[in-house]
Parts: sequence; structure tokens; C-alpha cells
Amino acid sequence: MAFINTVKFVILSLALCPLLQNINAENVHVVGGDFGWAIPPSGPIFYDSWASLQDFEVGDILTFNFTNGEQDVARVTKEAYLSCNTTNPISLKNTSLANFTLDVADADYYFTSTLENHCFKGQKLAIHVPGPREPLNYTVGDKLGWVVPPSGESEYEAWAYNKVFLIGDSLVFYYINGTQDVAVVTKEVYDKCETNNTLAVYKNSPTRIILNNTGEYFFTSTYTDHCALGQKLAINVTVNSSTGTALSPAEALSPTTNLGPSASALSPFSSAPSMLPFGYMVTILSFGFAFII
Repeated sequence: MAFINTVKFVILSLALCPLLQNINAENVHVVGGDFGWAIPPSGPIFYDSWASLQDFEVGDILTFNFTNGEQDVARVTKEAYLSCNTTNPISLKNTSLANFTLDVADADYYFTSTLENHCFKGQKLAIHVPGPREPLNYTVGDKLGWVVPPSGESEYEAWAYNKVFLIGDSLVFYYINGTQDVAVVTKEVYDKCETNNTLAVYKNSPTRIILNNTGEYFFTSTYTDHCALGQKLAINVTVNSSTGTALSPAEALSPTTNLGPSASALSPFSSAPSMLPFGYMVTILSFGFAFII
């Protein structure tokens, strides 16, 4: 019996892996939260309020949770949404869970139900997916600049911790010429502080490096002991809402002195957390454990 349960658990784990990977890949927004997709008691303001609390991005998924046979979900045009004319929807799904991928940036999406009077009673949803944000300039270390930090390596780790670096953003290093430099290095060199083997070295402040590629970037100084004393920075660059072009490491390093908008001068930008509720995952796992038992 124990062997059979073990086999069932392995099968369940394999079945859940693609789902968990998919959840990490994009944000999943369960429409209406725990209420789900139905005629709301408070009318259309309910789904308007729900949408106002979400951060939608390209690639996100809307999940409509409803009772099969009692509801459906139709994607419609703006005109159909406003007039509640559901005779010719763009697409229609009548099986829960119904998923719609938000695959276009700077676009509006409209949803309702084709069942009689459901739209008029407020079962309708309108959302906007913004386009990619403008590239930002991040001043490394902020007011500290690019120096041997008083608190060691943790100084630049803390500076980078809550920042989201996207393709097209720039790092700006401010320092006193002749006392510092900026070296772009591999992870191995970064970890070992062996700065005699660099990808590029810049010696004129301010040094601005455009992040033209996704992945990890590693920076330090070639001055004696500066790396060992904590003058080092590691960041990870992700793709913007628009499609980025992958470049070679050499091409990805684009120093320039034309400083554009500063990250500190604009509103903070952060990745929206996954909106898939914990209860939803518990439900899935509950079914799994029931299967094992």
C-alpha cells in the first residue's frame, strides 16, 4: 500500500510541476478574487474596484472561476461592452477555469457574460494593459556613488535589492577620476576578486552603461583591494514588456555620457506579485492528497 501511495505522489508531483512553472513565469489574476465570476450584488462597480487593485502586464493571465452551466465569459469589443450587446463576441468560453492571456501591450480588454441580463446586472470587466515603461538611469549607490563602501559588500547589495532592471535601463557610476574605475567582469572574477581579467574597464566619470541584454551583470574596480573591500555590484536584467534583442556580451555594454531620465526622479517601478491566491493552490493540493489517500 505504501508503495502505491508513493507512486501516486510521484505522479501528482510530475503533474503539478508544469503548473507551478507556469505560475512563476507570469502573473495570474483570478477575476473577482474569492467571489469569482458571477453577477455581483453591488453591480459593475465590483469588478471595476477589483481591477483597480491589480497591476496588469503583458503575458499575465486572467482566470475566470465560475460554475459550469451557470456562467460563461466572453471577450468583446468596447462598443459591445458599453451596450451589453453580446451577440458577436471576439471569443467565448463556457468551461471553468477559463484563462485569457493578456498578449498585447498598451491595450484595453473587455469581458462580460452572454447569458441574459448578466451584463446589464454588472457582470462585466474592463482592464488596461500598459505599454513598456521608459528606460531609467540608476545612479549606482545613489548619494554614496561608486567608492569602497564603508559597510562593505552589503552596501551595494542593499542598493540593488529592490530594484527591477530592464533592458534599456542604464547604470550610472559617479566617482573621482584617477581614484576609481568601473570594471565589467564575469561571475567567476566577481566572486574571486581576480580583477586582472576583465570584460571592459571604464575610467571616466560619470560612466553610463546601457543594459542591452538580459541576464546577470557583474561590476567591480581594478584598484588594489577595492573588490575585496566590497566595491562590487551584481544585478540581474529582465526583459521589458516590449521584446528585447539578445546581444553578445561585448555588444551589451554600451557606455555613453548622455544621461536621460533618472530612476530617482520617477515613480518606483516594481514587478507585480503573482495574483494567484494561496487558497487556489491549497485546493489543487487538496485534490492531490485526496488522490493519494
